[in-house]
Amino acid sequence: MTKEETENGGEDMLIDGPETQDKELEAFPERIKLYYGWLFPHADMSKWMSYGNDGKHPACDQSYFGRREYSFTLENDIYMRFQSYKSASELEKAIKDHCPFKIDIGPVYSVDPAKRHAYSQSGDNIFTPVEKELVFDIDISDYDDVRYCCSGADVCLECWPLMTIAIKVIDTALRDDFGFVHILWVYSGRRGVHCWVCDTKARRLNNEQRSAIAEYFRVYKGNSNSKSKVSLVGPALHPFLVRSYNVLSDYFEKKLLCSQQLLSDERYENILDMISDESVASELRGKWQGNRRSNANDINIVRWEQLKQHCGRKKTSGLRRCLEEIVFSYTYPRIDMEVSKHMNHLLKSPFCVHPKTGRVCIPINPNLCDEFDPTNVPTLSKLLREINTGGLQAEGEKGRDGSLI
Repeated sequence: MTKEETENGGEDMLIDGPETQDKELEAFPERIKLYYGWLFPHADMSKWMSYGNDGKHPACDQSYFGRREYSFTLENDIYMRFQSYKSASELEKAIKDHCPFKIDIGPVYSVDPAKRHAYSQSGDNIFTPVEKELVFDIDISDYDDVRYCCSGADVCLECWPLMTIAIKVIDTALRDDFGFVHILWVYSGRRGVHCWVCDTKARRLNNEQRSAIAEYFRVYKGNSNSKSKVSLVGPALHPFLVRSYNVLSDYFEKKLLCSQQLLSDERYENILDMISDESVASELRGKWQGNRRSNANDINIVRWEQLKQHCGRKKTSGLRRCLEEIVFSYTYPRIDMEVSKHMNHLLKSPFCVHPKTGRVCIPINPNLCDEFDPTNVPTLSKLLREINTGGLQAEGEKGRDGSLI
């Protein structure tokens, strides 16, 4: 843990410490059985996976549901891939019987994935994915070079705005630039967010088309040997990047600049290294070395304003681009490109429970993502306590005839 406790009980602390994770993991096998039996939305999940192919209308594909791949990760990391179920009731029974620690959802194949070996022996290569939601996976651990409150799988309210930025930027582009409508954002249960684009035209994209969309979002290049972590080509930003920059700069200046102490005495060299004009960087370095304020938050804002003024003074496109590269490097979404590019890539199902945190992978409303608090997500233990409390209250409200009042 790298963040100190706060006096109010730690609202900004790490979401889950090691002790909490160990307790959740120890109690998880028994609790998850109750969760799948009482709370997991089996009917809603099956309806989603059917996409209308669960009725009797003439256009209904009765084989559609049974060609979807599911993967179960059981206790002790036992991995069950290429599971398929002919009906919603079969899927529900399998989940309750196996009580998986994690459920991953794969593509819809041309044939039943459970019978893939029989088809592969025919030599016709008939077993192939034909549909899959366009998905995006963003983990906050990929931002470890620009966040200083946490690292690895740890996350707190000070670095979570990086995930809020990702939701805002990607969701807007998917809707405005690509015309997608049916988009589901889900908290991963620990350190990130997942996006499911469910439009028919999205599900039927081939790998080349998925790669093209993923590349549209590629700005962060993550090269440790380069001072700049992003690739902004051309004399002016693409309209998508201009729109994104408005979001990025707002969060950078109002939240991350101070919360991550990005221009503190220990860290300002990382940003000065990104300024192409050495004379500007040297002048700022000299000014900051002799100006050490006691208010750490204030000095980050003051120094950023000074940097913008110095870069704007020469009015060159190169220095303006330096400002843009700094903001993009520290805030732009870092997508797992391979997850988005390939149709057969699996992604964790919504409403799973993370075994180490006990947190439920709940949907996030992109229009209200600023209000999403990962420290206040329903946990398995809390949900089961509420069920027990509700049962006791119901027992207390029974009338003499045994019926509920």
